[in-house]
Amino acid sequence: MAQPTDTTRRRNNEVRRELPFDDTRDFDDARRGFIATLSPGVIRATDGRPVWDLESFAFAASEEAPATVNPSLWRQFRLLGIHGMFEVVPGIYQVRGLDLSNITFVEGDEGVIVIDPLISAETAAAAIALYREHRGDRPVTAVIYTHSHVDHFGGVKGVIDVVDVEAGRVPILAPEHFLEHAVAENIFAGTAMTRRAAYMYGALLPRSPEGQVSAGLGLTTSTGQVGLVAPTLEITRTGQREVLDGVPIEFQMTPNTEAPAEMNFLFPTFSALCGAENVTHNLHNVLTLRGAVVRDAHGWSGYLNEAITLFGDRTDVLFASHHWPRWGRERAIELLEKQRDLYGYLHDQTLRLLNQGYVGSEIAEMLELPPGLAHEWANRGYYGSVSHNVKAIYQRYMGWFDGNPAHLWMHPPEEGARRYVAFMGGTEAVLERARASFEEGDYRWVAEVASHVVFADPTNAEARELEAQALEQLAYQAECGTWRNFFLMGALELREGSKGTPVAMSTDVISALSLGQVLDGLAIRVDGMRAAGERLVLNWDVAGERAVTTLNDGVLTYVLGATDEEAAATLRLDRQALVRALTAGDLSGIAIEGDTAAPMRLFAQLDDPDPGFEIVAP
Repeated sequence: MAQPTDTTRRRNNEVRRELPFDDTRDFDDARRGFIATLSPGVIRATDGRPVWDLESFAFAASEEAPATVNPSLWRQFRLLGIHGMFEVVPGIYQVRGLDLSNITFVEGDEGVIVIDPLISAETAAAAIALYREHRGDRPVTAVIYTHSHVDHFGGVKGVIDVVDVEAGRVPILAPEHFLEHAVAENIFAGTAMTRRAAYMYGALLPRSPEGQVSAGLGLTTSTGQVGLVAPTLEITRTGQREVLDGVPIEFQMTPNTEAPAEMNFLFPTFSALCGAENVTHNLHNVLTLRGAVVRDAHGWSGYLNEAITLFGDRTDVLFASHHWPRWGRERAIELLEKQRDLYGYLHDQTLRLLNQGYVGSEIAEMLELPPGLAHEWANRGYYGSVSHNVKAIYQRYMGWFDGNPAHLWMHPPEEGARRYVAFMGGTEAVLERARASFEEGDYRWVAEVASHVVFADPTNAEARELEAQALEQLAYQAECGTWRNFFLMGALELREGSKGTPVAMSTDVISALSLGQVLDGLAIRVDGMRAAGERLVLNWDVAGERAVTTLNDGVLTYVLGATDEEAAATLRLDRQALVRALTAGDLSGIAIEGDTAAPMRLFAQLDDPDPGFEIVAP
């Protein structure tokens, strides 16, 4: 990897002068209540491979930021590197730094309530073992999922036995529509999101001052066994109260904030408020770079304001699913207020400017946070950024089209690139000017221009290397951890080609799909033109759940709970066979009544998603 240029060094030095690095209260909070940690800090799967490796982040101990890392991001990285088991208040404990998220243990009358059991069973099991080593071998008496993202439920089988859930001994609580949203992303755009998530989290980058230095929200994602156990009790309304293992809890519904299904909740006997992932020590994503449905910044701000009203006068500590707590009522409310105003400001100012005729890319360059928000460390853009969040808010209200008719029917990247390069005088002329721009420190422009050459001619090694070098300098300057990872992953694949997606979809998640979701997943895999002349009706019986599918004019539609006597065939199968068919194309275990060739006529029309599609090249 390249060394930082003088321009990069100068811009990082400007960050040191602009921000209040003498404010070290976060470090005090991140270390407060420390009990113990893992040693060595490596968690392994049953086959011996590491699924979590704290040792690889040991370089976070250096106080001085290297020249290859934005000093503000380095500060966040050092905070994230403080790991282990911590007491929040007597009776509430967190294990932090053993996965992207935190796992929290709340002690009840008979055992312990687990909040957000991480991504992987292995990391969750290590976390509860650490807890039990210091607090006794307490049984898990309940589990709470704060929201529908995998880092808050995926490790559940590392802390509970499914038999106990099925027997009613261990309730699992989650916000309304949790299961629907937990699995939905894996159906419609799951392959593309997972591919881009590899960029977002820097999955293949070396962990070093020149490589991955966290994702801002957490160090990185674990790579163990992902599971899902369905909730047994849904929280459906703000003000709902439940008692788990003798511990009263008051809930606040916060849908369409950081996740489509999410909730905050107060433990009144502990005066402790769990802010889920709605209030963290960074600016979050209104639209995550891996891709998702745009979130509601206005609603997010409103729910934080409501949390202050509902819980503020009873909160002495605020803890969350990421990062470290805030102690003291005044400081806890201050964090809620600052984050409320952060999302409210971005929303309101974006709407003000779009109503003056500015488009998303223009607003992203114009909009700055006022000092009172910008100098709050918890509002810095380590995971989301002002730039891409503003564009997301514009997208939520106005869509992809900026209103300029010249942009209504633009050429796609490859066709446009060939024309741009030709108009600019050909490849050599473009690269000559791009090299000059690099020397001037205009790395954004170099990356854009060199990318045109790469898309016009992906075999041009000089263009690929020049773009990679520009992306590296942008990475070294980036305060946002996910931007840094995207830039460096782009540089890596420009040099070495597509590395694909290093993770696979969990079979537990697939097994949780409804039959309707499964059929939706099949529908989006139909090659419309290839199937245009095919008409095919099939009956489905999946463990007693019925449906009729019709393939016609390249579209697969379905009716649940029905059968068609004129169907070409009836497919009878169980859930396991369904999972095999979806994950491996294995049709064994499917009993076919009628035309036995009919199912193959359907499957012959399906495309397989490509988990390794190119991103930085055509």
